[in-house]
Amino acid sequence: MEFKKTGWTTRLKRFALAVDSWVDAGLWGAARRAGDTYERIRSFTDRLTVTGGQRLAAEFASEGLNVGIAGSFLLLALAIPSFQEGREEALKHQVFAVTFLDRYGAELGHRGARHDDSLTLEEMPDHLLKAVLATEDRRFYDHFGIDIIGTMRALSVNARASGVVQGGSSLTQQLAKNLFLTNERSLDRKIKEAFLAIWLEQRLTKNEILKLYLDRAYMGGGTFGVAAAADYYFGKSVRDVSLAEAAMLAGLFKAPTKFAPHVNLPAARSRANDVLNAMVDAGFMTAGQVDSAKRNPATPIDRRRDSSPDYYLDWAFDEIRRLADDGKIGPDRVLTVKTPHDPAIQDRADTAIESILRQHGPGYRAKQAATAIMETDGAVRALVGGRDYGASQFNRATASLRQPGSSFKPFVYAAAMQAGLYKPATIVTDRPVCIGNWCPNNYGRSFAGSMPLTVALAKSINTIPVQMSIALGQATGETHVARAARIGRLKIIETSRAMGLNSPLTDTVSLPIGAAEVTVIDMAAGYAVFANGGRRARPYAAIEIHNSHGEPIYRHDRDEPAPLQVLSTQVAQDINFMLSKVPTEGTGRRAALEGVVTAGKTGTTNGYKDAWYVGYSGNLVGAVWYGNDDSSETANMTGGSLPAMTWKEIMQFAHQGLELKPIPGVAPPDPKAATIARAQAPATPNAASATGPGAGHMPRQSFEVLSAVGAMFKTIEAPRPAGRRLQVGIQDISAAGSERAIR
Repeated sequence: MEFKKTGWTTRLKRFALAVDSWVDAGLWGAARRAGDTYERIRSFTDRLTVTGGQRLAAEFASEGLNVGIAGSFLLLALAIPSFQEGREEALKHQVFAVTFLDRYGAELGHRGARHDDSLTLEEMPDHLLKAVLATEDRRFYDHFGIDIIGTMRALSVNARASGVVQGGSSLTQQLAKNLFLTNERSLDRKIKEAFLAIWLEQRLTKNEILKLYLDRAYMGGGTFGVAAAADYYFGKSVRDVSLAEAAMLAGLFKAPTKFAPHVNLPAARSRANDVLNAMVDAGFMTAGQVDSAKRNPATPIDRRRDSSPDYYLDWAFDEIRRLADDGKIGPDRVLTVKTPHDPAIQDRADTAIESILRQHGPGYRAKQAATAIMETDGAVRALVGGRDYGASQFNRATASLRQPGSSFKPFVYAAAMQAGLYKPATIVTDRPVCIGNWCPNNYGRSFAGSMPLTVALAKSINTIPVQMSIALGQATGETHVARAARIGRLKIIETSRAMGLNSPLTDTVSLPIGAAEVTVIDMAAGYAVFANGGRRARPYAAIEIHNSHGEPIYRHDRDEPAPLQVLSTQVAQDINFMLSKVPTEGTGRRAALEGVVTAGKTGTTNGYKDAWYVGYSGNLVGAVWYGNDDSSETANMTGGSLPAMTWKEIMQFAHQGLELKPIPGVAPPDPKAATIARAQAPATPNAASATGPGAGHMPRQSFEVLSAVGAMFKTIEAPRPAGRRLQVGIQDISAAGSERAIR
């Protein structure tokens, strides 16, 4: 046994030594072969060794390759967002040609690209194309989308002038910006613009790019494209424009509002001369050829008295694109849209804002205004986005976010009353209330004590909405004041959004008194919920849409869902009763209409930066805002002054000839009006209930506090600013955004 064990161990040792020898030999052989290979490679590369200038060139080439590879990855990373912006679907999405009609069927205006199969690029005048290329992109047919030479030349010219004198963007880059991007001045936008220009050059021919540019560019006066501009400014087809007219059109691309001939004819002619000189410099024409055009400048049609609802058309065009995104109008993009627009109301709104700003704006240091007028179901009749579309196309009625001040309080009251916590006759107490270290103040730094809820709303008491937010939270069982207030504010935001306020509505402690920012059109839509008895009223611009073959493809009453009941009928009627006191006995007395029952609310923000009046009848709803674009303070302008005056000026005219409909929950002014109101009032779910008022009748609880309300209003007098001729009702300045605490 011992012998066998010794023999097995010996064999194992011998096997291990054999493996070790094999591994050692393999490694030694591999190292030897590697050394031989290295020597051969070194011997070969020695023959490639260069010195002097050749070595320097080789080093540069090597480093250039490294940088190029790294740069390629960087460019790819930068290009990905641009490629997402420039998908084929995005390009197709932009191809719209929309003709808008007013509510009577008359042509209102156009938006989008105008496509005319009978007018190709070749049929446009040669001198027009040369004028555009001479001023916008002389090397258009020679570059790949980015004009390197042109960019360097522009940088050189701007450096010598110590300012931006010449633009460096190619025509393709400008088209990319018009199609896919905004006018934001940022490096990110310029990078996207460059990549999108290359993307367009890869997918379209040069002539297609030029045609798109000529069709899509804004040309002033609410026109887009040279065809529309030629018709608007000169009353002729673009095929027939002269050299002088072509130069004036080409000059609009740089600054359409500044050089529009109907706004500033001398500036337009001076710019046209620059275009003619550029054509000579580019070698497209001789000095003799352009001399006649210089001596006989273009004379446009007098459009100074024309009124085009450009702000309305811009908003309506966006609404049509939204319908297209929602898949409600099919693939056709050449459309005719009948809108609820009323030219007479639009003209009165434009005139009222301009005349009141001219007369009273300087005294109040107010330079801008906006308004939205709609029916109680959301059909927008008129829209003013600013006092001068030619000076600024920014739509302050639909895009500008401003603090509403006290005009936001009805949404707070609606949320609290919807929760069953308050009624118009509820006695509330104006007293100090704090959330943390924030304590809202009333105008005048005093407290009015106990009063009915109706009076609290009419007097714009700031502490009551804050108490409501706390009560809404405490109704859920929360006892901590700050946490209860936050829960209550979230419920207020939820109610406000359900009623049509689509802006973010940032949650801050001062939200209940109007610190959250809203748009004018959303405020009108929110108040329309009160006016129609509690139903959501989404603003709309399309009653009916026809495609390019004249076939109806959309009807609002057929293709949109029935409006949701977002407030109970009873709550809407209670709010209406309370708000009906504002124009007759409260802060909005300057908005009261003769012979028409209305309701509404004024709003003035901290520092007098924004002033509002939002009101309604049983027929129409309107929101009016006054202020400044830079949010600078006005001279003590309140919602009861210029906004209320403007609202009355528009609405008194708008109600002429109408069969007056009742405001749910508010008594009509006389038996005859009551008869008309009862005949036209829609049935409501609880109209016949024992406690709920029927259509056209005042709520029962309203009579319980009517005497007290009237007595309190008679004792209220408004302060009159020194030197101010305009007198307003009760001051309604909200402490929105104020952090001042009551000591």
